[in-house]
Order: sequence, then structure tokens, then C-alpha cells
Amino acid sequence: MASAQMLGQRWREYRPSKAALFWSCVGSVVVALIIGFTWGGWVTGGTAKEMVDKAARDARAELAANVCVQRFVDASDARAQLATLKKTSSWQREDFIEKGGWATLPGSDKPVASAAEICAERLAAMKLPPVDQGAQSGERRTSIE
Repeated sequence: MASAQMLGQRWREYRPSKAALFWSCVGSVVVALIIGFTWGGWVTGGTAKEMVDKAARDARAELAANVCVQRFVDASDARAQLATLKKTSSWQREDFIEKGGWATLPGSDKPVASAAEICAERLAAMKLPPVDQGAQSGERRTSIE
């Protein structure tokens, strides 16, 4: 037992070779990269750019969809148009919104990508607005009031 050294003493006396030290560093880097990219949420520059582009497209579509819903609801024939939209099959609603011009932002020639789809989903989930007494007497009211 006298020749058996304590673990702490063996650790202090250990002197790794240059090769062992090099491969330990390489292994540590590889393990850090694997953990970082799988569980750490790291992404490459290309993936980050794709994520930013997708977020920008989605944000633009959301904004255009909000404008679309507001323009649709503010129209003088909103009740009739909403009833027609609800009667239209779900795969044709996007075309209905695009043809009506509600998904096209002012100053643009064509509708914003995906905005008509989002707008149609929101409008289809909406209940028919009640008949506005002020609108019948010629007074224009918006849904913002």
C-alpha cells in the first residue's frame, strides 16, 4: 500500500505529452461544437439570414393582413361581402380577398404574399357585424371608434 499514491498526488504529478494535450483540446472543441449546434441554439450565418428574411416576410404579411381586415370591415358593403366570403370554399377565399383588392397595400400593384390567406382566415372567423344605425342614416363610422 505504500506504493499506491493518492489521486490528488497523481494528478499533481501528471505531465501530459504534447500529442495528448493537442488531442484533448481538439476533442473539447468538437464536443463544444456538437453541443452548441444541437442543443445550444447556435446557427450558421446563412441560417440566421434565412430566419431574418422569413421573419421580415411574415411581419409584412401580418401588417398587410391587419390592413386588409380593417379595409374589409370599413367597406360600405362589409356585411354582404363577409357573408359571401363565408359561403366561399376555404381554398377559394384567398382569391376572393385578392380580387377584392383588400390585400393590396396602397401604392402597390399586387397583393402582399400570404396576406390574403391570413386576412381570409381572420375574416372567416369573424362574426357578422351588427347593422349600424348611423350607417343607415348616411353617417360613416369606423370600427376604430
